[in-house]
Amino acid sequence: MEGLVEFTTDSGAVVSVEAAPEGRPGSRLVSRDGTVRATRTFEGALEGVRTAAESALRVFRDGSLRPDGVEIEFGVKLTAETGAVIAKGTAEGHLVVRLTWSPPGNPAAPPADQGPDAVVAS
Repeated sequence: MEGLVEFTTDSGAVVSVEAAPEGRPGSRLVSRDGTVRATRTFEGALEGVRTAAESALRVFRDGSLRPDGVEIEFGVKLTAETGAVIAKGTAEGHLVVRLTWSPPGNPAAPPADQGPDAVVAS
């Protein structure tokens, strides 16, 4: 384990996460007992990922496919200075998208991992 990064939430709670390696050696902040304090709040660190998810959802909901359900999976790494970074996964991509459609006359969509109508793109 590289160490821990402590993020403070907007409500003042502390969230400790396993640190992803920093791109620049020596750029760590206020280290104590192997723990590094982040420069952003936990919510602030995740803001970019939230914006990316909103944009991706808009692309799939507003496109010609018109799915009943959209599931987007990001791998996220947290660092002390950068915050949240969309991480490359073990496969070629770092984004998994599942689109689902309900059968005609059935308003409830099947779970994303079931049914022949599921499409996965990465």
